[in-house]
Amino acid sequence: MKTLATAATALTLLAGPGLAQSNLEKLGAFKVTGTKEHTFIEQEGPQADSIREVLEGITLPEGFKIELYALVPDARHMAMAPQGTVLFVGTKKSKVWAVMDRDRNRVADEVKDFAPSLELDVPNGVAFSKDGFLFIAERNRVMMYPAAEFFHESPDVVAVPIVPQGDLIPVDEESYNHTARVIKVGPDDKLYISLGQPFNVAPAEKLDLYNEVGIGGMIRMNRDGTGREVYTYGIRNSVGHDFHPETGELWFTDNQVDGMGDDIPPGEINRQTEAGQHFGHPWFGGGTVRTNEYAGEEVPVDVVHPVSETIAHAADLGMSFYTGKMFPEKYKNAIFSAQHGSWNRTEPVGARVMVSFIDADGNVTTEPFAEGWIDENGEYDGRPVDVISMKDGSLLVSDDFANAIYRISYSAE
Repeated sequence: MKTLATAATALTLLAGPGLAQSNLEKLGAFKVTGTKEHTFIEQEGPQADSIREVLEGITLPEGFKIELYALVPDARHMAMAPQGTVLFVGTKKSKVWAVMDRDRNRVADEVKDFAPSLELDVPNGVAFSKDGFLFIAERNRVMMYPAAEFFHESPDVVAVPIVPQGDLIPVDEESYNHTARVIKVGPDDKLYISLGQPFNVAPAEKLDLYNEVGIGGMIRMNRDGTGREVYTYGIRNSVGHDFHPETGELWFTDNQVDGMGDDIPPGEINRQTEAGQHFGHPWFGGGTVRTNEYAGEEVPVDVVHPVSETIAHAADLGMSFYTGKMFPEKYKNAIFSAQHGSWNRTEPVGARVMVSFIDADGNVTTEPFAEGWIDENGEYDGRPVDVISMKDGSLLVSDDFANAIYRISYSAE
């Protein structure tokens, strides 16, 4: 396992003599970059008041309530540090935000940018290992930040490129579409990273390359970037995955093909039981619905179909299993997931938090949990992206439209 010492050694070698030092190389040599200031986000004012007004209209099961936790620009995927002192929030732009609740009143009192001395490119995916290493997956790079929970106060931090720029996918395959990577540390202590393919339906001439490098699937690697392999095939664009707390199996959402009509194909929640399974794209557009582009072809692979189909075009994104103790027993090991909301539909759907219950036979039932971010005019007041648990068992929900994070808690009182 890579330690702080070995990480520092790797960075020192990276910043060898004779190189014009970038900020990353300076950090590797434990030098200052000249960056002095963080960007701080004001937490009160008209924007916060407007969001609180919207939240009054969100419906939840009895006993639950939703409140504004933090104002965070472009808030996407989230990772809570192991000791619970700081929340890291990725974006599809160029920032990762560090969110702190210093007085422990369950409302953030400080939001600032993390590692502002570094240039980040779509740093959507954030994940922590249990021993405190932060991993950030960008469009075409994966970075490791040792002890980020404690070193985030400085603009300069230790940073290790475990997958250097340009090595996550071939540079020629870089796209503006489907580039929001999600990264998680699995129960085997390896990194699992989703690589969405950039097309609506992947063309046949790309399939061999994509299968080789893992585009349109998920890759797995050791925490130092070695041992890379393709773990999952046949995904169009997965933007949420997690591991079952008891079985360790990988579960994930998938965004399905656009342009086929309002009601097809369905969105997906999938369950993977072994390495190398194929989940149907591009022969299937979602569920068992065949794509127009491949409709006449025999499917050349064994396909694992979703365990739960969701309403078409709701854009199922971030998900996580609930392992907290605050919620009623029925929610133990249930999946909470975010539906970002539709664009390819005449009547908008989604913009809500869903819950999926798994029975003893593995059957899955998915239903709304928190909804109301689409108003009576069909306009969005919010678009949830990710759902994770806090250490107290409450849920955090990110929203990149409202630029906010919400906290959902429960009380039987």
